[in-house]
Amino acid sequence: MSITKENILAALKNVEDPDLKKDLVTLGMIENLSIDGNKVSFSVVLTTPACPMKEMLENACRNAIKHFVSKEAEINIHMTSRVTSTPTQLTGNIKNIIVVASGKGGVGKSTVAANLAIALNLNGAKVGLIDADIYGPSVPIMFGLQGAKPKATEINGKTSIEPIEKYGIKLLSIGFFTDPNQPVPWRGPMISTAVKQLFNDASWGELDYLVVDLPPGTGDIHITVAQSFPISGAVIVTTPQQVALADAKKGIGMFRMEAINIPLLGIIENMSYFTPVELPDHKYYIFGKNGGKELAEMYNAPFLGELPLVQSISEAGDAGIPVVLQENNPSATAFLQLAQKVAQQVAIQNDKANTKK
Repeated sequence: MSITKENILAALKNVEDPDLKKDLVTLGMIENLSIDGNKVSFSVVLTTPACPMKEMLENACRNAIKHFVSKEAEINIHMTSRVTSTPTQLTGNIKNIIVVASGKGGVGKSTVAANLAIALNLNGAKVGLIDADIYGPSVPIMFGLQGAKPKATEINGKTSIEPIEKYGIKLLSIGFFTDPNQPVPWRGPMISTAVKQLFNDASWGELDYLVVDLPPGTGDIHITVAQSFPISGAVIVTTPQQVALADAKKGIGMFRMEAINIPLLGIIENMSYFTPVELPDHKYYIFGKNGGKELAEMYNAPFLGELPLVQSISEAGDAGIPVVLQENNPSATAFLQLAQKVAQQVAIQNDKANTKK
């Protein structure tokens, strides 16, 4: 059987994206197909560079061609990506906005947001991070940027703020503009204006994901961000304790209100278990077990995983070097896997939104 573009595409129609439930050809993920005798070359364009099924899809394409076309085919597959966006993305340059929220403080929300942003970048995405926690900004400490000040320029009477870049992430925090030793006694309108400026007045450039660290609770900033910008989805951070889970339910309820209606990308359970250094195979669930998983099941939402209670995570944040940057660290691996799952859910939500348009 001679190898043609037609029978190669027919074979690849048997390879389905398990998230989007459609074959790669129908999804338009096969590009640059060329045939030269037995040599077959093409690109598979994934919906995110953080795709956790990259290797599985590549193997499935090879097997389909060998099975349906020719066992003698010499196959060269270039795995690449083009991050998808919703029909109402913020600008032509920012494809997806992911908000990270929690019902209460002290659950590690900012730590998750910082490590998630870096993990997405380490997976190959262009990423920005907004620290919108007006009353307790953490980004300056977590990225070792205490005292840093973004550059601002006037262009045609409009102020343009240049985000600070570190570890490959473009960063803006209200902490860059305020005295860290002084409180921020702002009322609602002032808070809303300040947060909008972090989005609208910054030169973000091209971004695949803009991660937003929201304050704990369900207040003015949440409503401002949700109603002012096209949010791709929300990630809820909780701990296993019942008091944290009770507040997380309120956060989920807010995002599902008709006036806000933001997709829930999933739930992360932080501080899930403790593993002593001398007993690496042991897990001690000191705050309870499966609380986050049960919460996800209750709301029919994805459970994105458990993150351990490890001293190195806190120490890394305090030192200004987030733990995901540490090689051969189990916590770093957990954050990298978390980023893949979040990117996966963003792609699923974008496909649903684009199908409806």
